[in-house]
Order: sequence, then structure tokens, then C-alpha cells
Amino acid sequence: MAEQKKDRLHIRLHVYDEEIDVVINREEEEFYRAAAKLITERYNAYSGHYNGRKTDHTIALMTLVDIALLYQKEHSHNDTLVYDNVLARLTSEIESVLGERK
Repeated sequence: MAEQKKDRLHIRLHVYDEEIDVVINREEEEFYRAAAKLITERYNAYSGHYNGRKTDHTIALMTLVDIALLYQKEHSHNDTLVYDNVLARLTSEIESVLGERK
């Protein structure tokens, strides 16, 4: 139990105009800090462009969509299912040919 607590870390993240207390896995601190920075940067960009014309809520949603779009694009680049299927088919064909030679 004490070892699990050592793996956890309490940090304060500055996200846009708020400080958020979070308890995280120690090895993920860098990612949390980078995420908070990204959110703040994107929110500031939208806020600077739409301030006074859109509500804070709408600007926050635009920020979320922007970041989710980045995630979805990156996720699609890492989708290995297509490659796994091709490799499985090729492996099956190779094993079939090798089996015929025996």
C-alpha cells in the first residue's frame, strides 16, 4: 500500500485561468503538464480570436474539439489493424506454401 502511494504524485496544474489539483501516476507528470500547457495555449488562441463574440463555454468547447481532432488524427496514424491483417494474411500464405513443400 505504501509503495502504491509512492507511485502517486499530487500536483497543481495551471490550466488557462485556473489551478487544478490532481493526483497522478508519477511517471505521467510530464504528460499532464504538457496537456495543461496545450489546453492553455489553444484556449488562449481561440479566446484571442473570439473574445466578446463567443461565450467562454463555446470557446472551451472549440478548444476541446481542436484538441480532440489532434488526438483523432494521431490515433488514426497509429492504427495497426490494417497492417496486422495484411501480416496475418501473408503469414498464412507463407505457411501454406512451406507446408506444401514438406
